[in-house]
Amino acid sequence: MPYTQRPIPARDGLNLFLRDYQPTGEVSGLPVLCLHGLTRNSADFEGVAPRIAALGRRVLALDVRGRGWSDRDLDPSRYRPDIYVLDVLDALDALGIARAVFIGTSMGGLITMLVAAQAPTTVAAAVLNDIGPELNPVGLARIVGYVGKSEPVASWDEMAALVKASQGIAFPDADDAFWRSFARRVAQQLPDGRIAFAYDPAISKAFTRPQAVPAPSLLPFFEALAKVPVLVIRGALSDVLSEEGVAVMRALKPDLETAEVPRVGHAPTLEEVEARNALAAFLVRVP
Repeated sequence: MPYTQRPIPARDGLNLFLRDYQPTGEVSGLPVLCLHGLTRNSADFEGVAPRIAALGRRVLALDVRGRGWSDRDLDPSRYRPDIYVLDVLDALDALGIARAVFIGTSMGGLITMLVAAQAPTTVAAAVLNDIGPELNPVGLARIVGYVGKSEPVASWDEMAALVKASQGIAFPDADDAFWRSFARRVAQQLPDGRIAFAYDPAISKAFTRPQAVPAPSLLPFFEALAKVPVLVIRGALSDVLSEEGVAVMRALKPDLETAEVPRVGHAPTLEEVEARNALAAFLVRVP
């Protein structure tokens, strides 16, 4: 499905990239803003966005700074969640959108919670894809282990093999066609013909927190979503969001909706039957 490529100016001068999918037929609800994970980009939603647009909703997929076609920040210290929140708010403001339904995968879900805390009226409903306020350190360690550590490769086949090596644990049943498609979403061809991941390796500097400094609690940010509909989608094999983590969210928000994708880890593509059905049913019910 075609989309419009929109440059979005951030308040500090960086140019952000956004995919804008227009709704098919009559508009049925608020726009949907899709936010990707740590090392991903707007292409993550190229299979999801057309299905949502077919429900009558405008779909926006943002490349967070340093990812995809958005500018890389010359100051790596600005690769942090509070800056990403400002980028999201700048993007919505540039498009004249006051409220939206948020779909956040992994880091995108964390950004969603932070936006809800900082600008409560902005988030009308939220889908948190394999993420919550309590994170499994095993999965975080696995992610930190590969971010920013790969050099460009000579071919797309090599990139597909590289992606499978780091993400195979999440998609144990995936075939070669899946990994070739996956590679095209997470990587870009450089001017010299080589293939590289479509993110600034400097985003890894965000993980240099001294071991003695504990990570802040995310529970208050999840609680910012208390008054809006929330759907949590979890990969049954996830090493980032545990069943216990989902239970914590349900205890804080009894009306929480959940769906689980079997034989998939962190994070579902949202194109799996279970995720697709849960997402479609949720979007029919929310503003």
